[in-house]
Amino acid sequence: MSCGDFILGGRIYGRDTAVWLVLAALLSAGSARGQDTPNAASLPSNQSTTQQASEPQQGGVIRGTVVDKTGTLLSGVRVRLAHEGQTTGPEVTSGEDGQFTFVNAAEGTFQLTFIAASYATQTYSGTLHTGEVLAVPQITLQLATEVTTVRVEENTVEIAQEQMKDQEKQRVLGVIPNFYVSYVPNAAPLNARQKYELAWKATVDPATFLVTGMIAGAQQATNAYKGYGQGAQGYAKRYGATYGDIIIGTFIGSAILPSIMKQDPRYFYKGTGSTKSRFWYAISNAVICKGDNGKWQVCYSSLLGSLAAGGISNAYYPESDRGVGLTFQNFGIGIAATAGVNLLQEFVLPKLTPHKPAKALDPSTP
Repeated sequence: MSCGDFILGGRIYGRDTAVWLVLAALLSAGSARGQDTPNAASLPSNQSTTQQASEPQQGGVIRGTVVDKTGTLLSGVRVRLAHEGQTTGPEVTSGEDGQFTFVNAAEGTFQLTFIAASYATQTYSGTLHTGEVLAVPQITLQLATEVTTVRVEENTVEIAQEQMKDQEKQRVLGVIPNFYVSYVPNAAPLNARQKYELAWKATVDPATFLVTGMIAGAQQATNAYKGYGQGAQGYAKRYGATYGDIIIGTFIGSAILPSIMKQDPRYFYKGTGSTKSRFWYAISNAVICKGDNGKWQVCYSSLLGSLAAGGISNAYYPESDRGVGLTFQNFGIGIAATAGVNLLQEFVLPKLTPHKPAKALDPSTP
């Protein structure tokens, strides 16, 4: 469990209720079609092609423009045409105006392959009819390094999803959800969608409802929050307030703010080193956390989330249990409580939590 998981004066502000229970279509453009057979005068003057303008047009014409991501026209791009069932075909080169043209192209399904130094190879598929002048959508080439970066990012998201599935199997004593602990030290960062997904699953888990009822029952028995009264109505108010704390604290401190501030809401189990080093690691995680960039930083998202949840709870707790002073008092107590829970996560709960991942997955692995 990371910073921000604590009970404040009987209120639960945080995302890990278990411990307390013991986010490319092809480029589109209009196509210009005509029934008139093109002649040589209609072709760009700089077009490199093997066909002669005087030859009769038996097929159709395919033409288009190649640019980079800034819209700059790209010349010298090799454009290869292949029809269905073929591996090779005619090839032309884009001119200074970035345009390319194939004349007398055979009808049917075809594929264009765009090849240029320093750019990622790109393809475009379409269908040409006899006598048709087909203008393909503008082709935008990306630098090869940019494509590699995108692929790495996509791979990281996939790894994070698999690791999150492992986390969702983690339950203390096989029952209580312990989703917000990563036993993979170099776990891939969660994206915003995954943070919300984890928060949702934690708050609607059956065990969450069960333990919420147990907490409300304990409060009823000790007459905590006297303003709620007793009986069924008093119990319902305590249950609703406790579950409200769980939802608000989890989503604000473990999804909304972590997504905005790009921080990881999980506690990263250390498990190695001396007992002393692990002790101070757990304690410090009450106020620090990993950023999505992998660097340690002040856990603003969880700390601010706890304050926000405490302030919102003033709307539904009895008047005697409200106020700015009480909110800040509970906030301080909560930091200490989080440190204690982190100690449990480091030294006790791993022994009681089955289905831990056997090894780490490296996000940089292709």
